[in-house]
Amino acid sequence: MIEKVIDILVDYTILEKNNITEQSKLVIDLGLSSLDVINVVVAFEEEFDIEIPDQKIKELNTVGDIVEYIEQNV
Repeated sequence: MIEKVIDILVDYTILEKNNITEQSKLVIDLGLSSLDVINVVVAFEEEFDIEIPDQKIKELNTVGDIVEYIEQNV
């Protein structure tokens, strides 16, 4: 699961895949803007066929948060 999440995130950051970990913070470490975060969420929704409520997006601060949410909702 984390591999798929990282594969998607790589398209939105200048970091290399091997530099992204579960502890990586989306905004601080990956340098994602608020628009990038929305685009990433849409990509996750399409890839995993889930819906992530707008209120929940604010709680997804790290790669691990995303993985945990997807695992619990797929």
